Amino acid sequence: MKMFDYTRADSADAAVAASVDGAKFIAGGTNLLDLMKLQIETPSALIDISRLDLAQVEPLDGGVRIGALVPNSDLAAHPLIRTNYPMLARALLSGASAQLRNKATTGGNLLQRTRCYYFYDTAAPCNKRAPGTGCNAQGGFNRIHAVLGASDDCIATHPSDMAVALRALDAVVVTLLPGGDRRRISLGDLYRLPGDTPAVEHCLMPGELITHVELRSPPPGAQAYRKVRDRASYAFALVSVAAAVAVEGGVITSARLAFGGLAPMPWRDPAVEAALIGQAPSTAAFEGAADALLRDARGQGHNDFKIPLMRRTLTATLRELTGAIA
Repeated sequence: MKMFDYTRADSADAAVAASVDGAKFIAGGTNLLDLMKLQIETPSALIDISRLDLAQVEPLDGGVRIGALVPNSDLAAHPLIRTNYPMLARALLSGASAQLRNKATTGGNLLQRTRCYYFYDTAAPCNKRAPGTGCNAQGGFNRIHAVLGASDDCIATHPSDMAVALRALDAVVVTLLPGGDRRRISLGDLYRLPGDTPAVEHCLMPGELITHVELRSPPPGAQAYRKVRDRASYAFALVSVAAAVAVEGGVITSARLAFGGLAPMPWRDPAVEAALIGQAPSTAAFEGAADALLRDARGQGHNDFKIPLMRRTLTATLRELTGAIA
């Protein structure tokens, strides 16, 4: 690990004021410290924000405000989340391991690096780790990689389960900028697709600090989070679905769906929801939604199975939420 300066911030304003070029904020550190040990991340300074007063979950105009330092385990267990946003509770409990969930924070979870095994292998070319060197996943072993939203420079998938549920729930990220200004960023606008700059994963400016995540009133209908993975815990999603669906008078009146394991960011496509609205719950309607989701999907060889797997997972999730009979 390379040498770095260390500062413990006593306020959010002090944290952003202390941020210099090459500095990183650290709270739980569950992703950052791993990458520092491998010298994939080499910050010149760490600004410790773990003691800031940002660890509350509070009601907010029918919704909820979540502090950036709320541990994942605490958030999953909070009565407001379990009662009103069960898909988020389930997504949190599907991520990492119990030990990591006790340490990982809301803000840190959102900003963990989008990565694959080639990103960790410093002997392998990786455009995300070393821009311009190439992408060994393309033409290599790419079983866990993206089938949507990828580029010729990177096909890694976003690792967060929590972010998939938050995308379906129309979450807004609140940040503090150096100088004291604040920004409100929809979760869909927070992340960037890789394009030809895969090392740039989000839209935050240098020194910009996530302070809260806000959710509006719970969506109508039933909620679910379904994750398919290679083992029961501590594994990225091969595919996942976060969904809230309401049925009235025999037709689907509301649908919010987001997807994990498919793309370099939590994926949401309005065409999928539009394909369901006004339809009676049926295999035909669910297949139409899957067609809309996967119309541009492209496998890389080893991950071709994700396309039919996503189709089956989406259909099963919609059947569960609507009570449709297969």
